[in-house]
Amino acid sequence: MRKLLLSITAAITVCAVNAASLLIEAESFDNPGGWTADSQFIDEMGSTYLLAHGLGKPVADAETRIQLPEEGTYHVFARTFNWTSPWHNGDGAGAFQIAVDGKKLPNKLGHTGSAWEWQYAGNFKSHTGQTNVSLRDLTGFDGRCDAVYLTTDKNDAPPADASSLARFRARHSDMPGITDGGKYDLVVIGGGIAGMHAAVSAARLGLKVALLQNRPVLGGNNSSEVRVHLGGALDLGKYPALGSMLKEYAPTIEGNAQPAANYGDSDKLRWVMSEPNISLFLNTHVNEVSLSPDGSIESVTGVETLTGKRARFTAPLFCDATGDGTVGFLAGADFLIGRESRLEFGEPSAPEQADAMTMGASVQWRSREADGGKGRFPKFNYGLVFSDSTCHRTPVGEWTWETGMHSDQLNAFERVRDYGMLVAYSNWSYLVNNLKLYTDRELDWVAHVGGKRETRRLLGDYILKEDDLVKRVNHEDASFTATWSIDLHFPDPENSRQFPDGPFIASNRHVFIHPYGVPYRCLYSRNVKNLFMAGRDISCTHVALGTVRVMRTTAMMGEVVGMAASLCRTHNALPRDIYRQHLPELKELMAKGTAKEALPDNQRYNEGHHLSD
Repeated sequence: MRKLLLSITAAITVCAVNAASLLIEAESFDNPGGWTADSQFIDEMGSTYLLAHGLGKPVADAETRIQLPEEGTYHVFARTFNWTSPWHNGDGAGAFQIAVDGKKLPNKLGHTGSAWEWQYAGNFKSHTGQTNVSLRDLTGFDGRCDAVYLTTDKNDAPPADASSLARFRARHSDMPGITDGGKYDLVVIGGGIAGMHAAVSAARLGLKVALLQNRPVLGGNNSSEVRVHLGGALDLGKYPALGSMLKEYAPTIEGNAQPAANYGDSDKLRWVMSEPNISLFLNTHVNEVSLSPDGSIESVTGVETLTGKRARFTAPLFCDATGDGTVGFLAGADFLIGRESRLEFGEPSAPEQADAMTMGASVQWRSREADGGKGRFPKFNYGLVFSDSTCHRTPVGEWTWETGMHSDQLNAFERVRDYGMLVAYSNWSYLVNNLKLYTDRELDWVAHVGGKRETRRLLGDYILKEDDLVKRVNHEDASFTATWSIDLHFPDPENSRQFPDGPFIASNRHVFIHPYGVPYRCLYSRNVKNLFMAGRDISCTHVALGTVRVMRTTAMMGEVVGMAASLCRTHNALPRDIYRQHLPELKELMAKGTAKEALPDNQRYNEGHHLSD
């Protein structure tokens, strides 16, 4: 856990006095209790924070033991956010209090204001010895605490703006400098399905691999955090061996928003950890890239989301499997975002004018039979008003519960995620408390991790476009086979009419395709010469993303990247060189695959409805 720093700071008042102070990062609490560490928004608001995600039932206290620097009266501030404030002017849903040695401080926190800010909790008189500090949730509705600051000077409130706050954290931190995370043949950033397969494929071909994942579990959208089932077909196309590694570990039960066990988090972890050539770093968020004079990546730096420690990982090759194209963006890679115009790539399915719309993020949810057959849910009314005609009479919210299509899902994703939770709670409250439906059920799970579909797409030597999909262009470097229809999401027209300021239900249309081979040139950056891509951030247009984004397809991308990386090491080459000089060897590897042999075919669900040859 992050060590707490005891400091004596100079407080400037009418006369100079010395203030004893202590900053406690909430994620470093000794016992988080029922609070959840939420690290999705580190780049937005500067830190991991604790979230009281209790689905309307207050969660158990988070607790930590501290040693104060001296005796005296301490004033307590907490950095928090009234998350329902964008939609509701009154008191918010996520209130909590701070308790010191079991005694609650007087002020409620997290239910007022409209931005991340420091709020005053109250004061207490210290004593010698250790002191217990607790976060006491009052509602179960996603109160959040980033940090707690104790100071003997009431005027010593921490700064609010991002740059000053970053300097404040640095002054109050005893973290060592950046440590050496190791030297590898390939560093894969992103532990979703694509990143997992890139790492395992490369490792089985002899590379020393670091796999960095900024969540506590592997699998990305197929993890228990998001609960989207795998999609796409295997065993097709020029290289049917690609994708067979999924049969070694992947979930065999279909369905979105199902019980957590269906998604096999532990199976994924065992599968990756069984490879001796892989070093796995969970809860490691990459937010810094070092470049060489020629613009290639020398290293990436990741921060441990629960401790704040930073480490540098060095390699000749990197793979961006972050989904958001984070590493490519930090390295200056060319990228696309939003929808391209119809004329730009000659795509009939594209809009006439380019715009910023993307496919959205889903906050899925589910209910279950209540113990004793009597479910209860607090009335939840924080600015989103439902009626008999606008509510959704359903006990489960699947992929269609999708928000953020017209929002910035890179820099304002907390609001996108929060709106998804607001919708789920508000609708369920209306069903239970107004319509008296599902009164024998209770909420079982509401995702607090948003399942993204689209942000940046990094550009390679080839940009996959609609013609490639519908005309089945035969590329000499065809690699993995895509089978999913052109499946593009957009706001549901009726839901948009009912909720013009914030639609939350998606519609889609399927344009069915024949299976086609995607060029290898889509899997490496055109201007960052040692960067591969795998996942939804590969080189394609918005329209083409509609068919390559499903996870069995992204698994195959990762396998190809791992194979190409092995050839790069063999020939001291760069990703582009594999296309120009070593393509026959890559084809041999793709034909053979890296899966174990004689595996049962257990991936026959949600294959899509592609057209047969």
